[in-house]
Amino acid sequence: MMRAFLVVMDSVGIGGAPDADAYFNGDLPDTGANTLGHIMQACAEGRAEEGRSGALNVPNLASLGLFHALTLASGMEAPSPKLSGRFAAATEVSKGKDTPSGHWELAGLPVPWDWHYFPDTHPAFPADISAKAAELAGTTGILANCHGSGTVMIEQFGTEHVETGFPICYTSADSVFQIAAHEEHFGLDRLYDLCKGLAPILHEMKVGRVIARPFVGEPGNFTRTPHRKDFAITPPSSVLTNWAQDAGRAVYAVGKIGDIFSMTGIDEVRKGPDATLMEHLSDWVETGEDGSLTFANFVEFDSEYGHRRDISGYARHLEWFDVELGKLLARLRDGDMLVITADHGNDPSWSGTDHTRERVPVLVAGKGAGEIGQIAFADVAASIAAHLNIPAQGPGRSFL
Repeated sequence: MMRAFLVVMDSVGIGGAPDADAYFNGDLPDTGANTLGHIMQACAEGRAEEGRSGALNVPNLASLGLFHALTLASGMEAPSPKLSGRFAAATEVSKGKDTPSGHWELAGLPVPWDWHYFPDTHPAFPADISAKAAELAGTTGILANCHGSGTVMIEQFGTEHVETGFPICYTSADSVFQIAAHEEHFGLDRLYDLCKGLAPILHEMKVGRVIARPFVGEPGNFTRTPHRKDFAITPPSSVLTNWAQDAGRAVYAVGKIGDIFSMTGIDEVRKGPDATLMEHLSDWVETGEDGSLTFANFVEFDSEYGHRRDISGYARHLEWFDVELGKLLARLRDGDMLVITADHGNDPSWSGTDHTRERVPVLVAGKGAGEIGQIAFADVAASIAAHLNIPAQGPGRSFL
């Protein structure tokens, strides 16, 4: 039996979403956003000024078809190296530009409802939700209660949080309720319990995730820790992980995949920062049994560089990922299929701090070389199921 590896480079969009004009960052639509394309352009401009080669240096991704997919999705001219893999540009049908929508659909399940979003006002949350959060926290109130970037929220409210014990509650353009709290002054388990207690109420409202955002440090020097935990709505129907598990296959999760799918259909999950996640993925490339599925998410493209609009940091992370990918490709077994894709965009050159509505690349190693074409997100799940020779459900069609 053959193995499959599905790897999500969180937020590495390639532009060209046909409905981008319906999605906004602040007052500006996402029309024209292109995460990879604008990073590539910025590298060429910035590095040339420094007297260095201007190319974004990702030879392994390029060989699999990353730049070919960029051109296919957005029409942007890009290098066209000789191909060692197959490539496609995938378009999402679910409404939204967030983590659950993208991952669920990649796993074969377009979101069957409209997510609930909180308004960009102050306060952002209904009074009863704020009161319930305070009650579960054992406090008389909450802080923030607005849209905001996580690092900004901690800088702005961290000192008051330490002094009062009130949790810092905020949201964004995504369907999320985020709670930041100090691991030592508030307590990590207490933060998890607060999020777990609030999650069912918000899930009933179709808020996609309640996210614990722990941090440490002292006033003026607060930093987030890797102990983030997402409490997400359980998918209402079976997804790729269920299909594989129901067929008797081992299913491994790397990163926040376990949180996104509420551990449904997953046998084991390993978490950590991206460098550690790459070690975990490497372990399962080495030891994963025949017929297994490994589903990985590398979040720092999004969390560390996209939301923070750090173009150079995003470029460096792409180049780091490419080096590590080369090591993985060399160790794949005969019959393995490795699929690299993304869940949405987060153009670091764009206005605001939110995700951007984009098409995403689908790069396939182990199935020959050439163009697949324009596909749907759900086709990724159908294709992996076909490779693993397991029954598939949902609207996707295999490109194999």
